[in-house]
Amino acid sequence: MTTKSAAQDKAQDAQQFLTFLLDDQEYGLELFKIREIRGYAPVTPIPNVPPHVCGVMNLRGTVLPVIDLRMKFKLRTVEYNKYTVIVIANVADKTIGLLVDAVSDVLMVTQDAMRPAPDFGSAVDTRFINGVFQSREHLAVALNLEELLVDNEAAVVEQLAA
Repeated sequence: MTTKSAAQDKAQDAQQFLTFLLDDQEYGLELFKIREIRGYAPVTPIPNVPPHVCGVMNLRGTVLPVIDLRMKFKLRTVEYNKYTVIVIANVADKTIGLLVDAVSDVLMVTQDAMRPAPDFGSAVDTRFINGVFQSREHLAVALNLEELLVDNEAAVVEQLAA
């Protein structure tokens, strides 16, 4: 009975992550923040927004801002393909679309398997990284969506999502 209790405790300490790819690197978002995953469809561009804000999309009558995470992370641009998806996520009290290369998996990650974000010193902003965890044969980066959108970007998202 002790073994079952320890296993239950371990399961309670675990979080589920949706993992996705950007430039062959795997990232993870807490699954409870994900509403749905949609195939890529062109978005409507909006003038005077940051370059990584692609525009807006209509999701069953609700207009959502769409953020290209490749551009947010300053990765090289690629042509969207059949694997490109828009992950619909809840950030604070808003719903946004996150454009990613492909969705990988849903993984259960225990707290002891989550490692802290690497310390790169003050030269690199890592506040949007919750930590890293093992995903198959390499490490995945757990993202903090609230920190990923800095104040001025959050204001743009709020205006577009209103």
